[in-house]
Amino acid sequence: MNKLTRLRLCTMMFLQFFIWGGWFVTMGSYLATNLHASGAQGGLAYSTQSWGAIIAPFIVGLIADRYFNAERLLGALHIAGGLLLYVLYTTQAFSSFYPVLLVYMILYMPTLALVNAISFRQMDEPARHFSSIRVWGTVGWIVAGLIISFVFAWDSPEGLSEGALRHTFLLCSIASLLLGLYSFTLPRTPPLPRTDEPVRLGRLLGSDALVLLREKNFLVFFAASVLICIPLAFYYQDANQFLTEIHVPNATGKQTLGQMSEVVFMLLVPLFLVRLGMKSVLLLGMFAWVVRYLLFTFGNANELTFMLVLGIALHGVCYDFFFVSGQIYTDSKAGAPHKAAAQGLLTLGTYGVGMLVGFWAAGQATDRFATSGGHDWHSIWLHPAGFAALVFVAFALGFRNERVAYAHVKAY
Repeated sequence: MNKLTRLRLCTMMFLQFFIWGGWFVTMGSYLATNLHASGAQGGLAYSTQSWGAIIAPFIVGLIADRYFNAERLLGALHIAGGLLLYVLYTTQAFSSFYPVLLVYMILYMPTLALVNAISFRQMDEPARHFSSIRVWGTVGWIVAGLIISFVFAWDSPEGLSEGALRHTFLLCSIASLLLGLYSFTLPRTPPLPRTDEPVRLGRLLGSDALVLLREKNFLVFFAASVLICIPLAFYYQDANQFLTEIHVPNATGKQTLGQMSEVVFMLLVPLFLVRLGMKSVLLLGMFAWVVRYLLFTFGNANELTFMLVLGIALHGVCYDFFFVSGQIYTDSKAGAPHKAAAQGLLTLGTYGVGMLVGFWAAGQATDRFATSGGHDWHSIWLHPAGFAALVFVAFALGFRNERVAYAHVKAY
């Protein structure tokens, strides 16, 4: 892969995740302060990610893989997405905000698979090159947060009172339109040659891999993966609202520490897997969720701010040690015919079902512990901490340690 192609793919990844990170992190604060949405409505808004993840395989599997060049479909989806983000920027009520957001996420989630497909098709050795390109997506997410906090201060107390967070949708609308136009200049990525094999619904959803659940160890792992996404949803939905409500300065900028740690711990995953083994690494990832939420429970915006910052910085351990290691474990357990289906099943279970339930639960907890001056965050954060602890204990007791083919590790 030549340097120009690498630069073009890195730019694509940067914009792809700049768009998502630019509004998703702060949406909870925006809905509460600008649209006066309830916790349940906030959960409904965030659950659009899950519905998008559930529907995405149909768009990619039935359309992109069979009829259209990936780069052209990517461009069309982002141009349409840019227009929808502008509509969100102008929307004044949750009743009109939610359906537009739902349509937007149904269009956006398939683009995650499309940028990967475009990248892989330009590489002779994806295991060697992909991580150095994908990391620019994380950089894009970080830059979006830093711009919101340190350049425009839209998440400051003054910005929140003036409704400045609505400008995040305008910023991301412009970025989406740019990526949409830029996509048509990307390397040509036509559909793969069609076969006579019919497209089956089960294959798109990953149900072909259900045979793996017959093995107790994988069943325990899969159940834990789905369940741990319930407390994960609390972080995505409530963290920014929590930090801004208790007046932590530059809250969105500080949250980018999570993505920075994600990059660092991503590089450490292979080392930990070899030294500690799969079960220990997965348990460390789950235990980090317990610690993070306890830090949020007892930290504050004054002398204990360091606890909040540490809780944010644990994101690399929380995400990489469980979800990235889990993808490696899934790949090692699936036979050649089921590798893609197994990853699809894991994605459907976690980002689809698990987080869908999690966003609902987070919304219910936010409403239950609402106060006249904001929220009883101490009580709210104890819920995901306790639930994550239960999943940790159940996984520790039910998952049998086993040797895993670590030849797959270098691909991540």
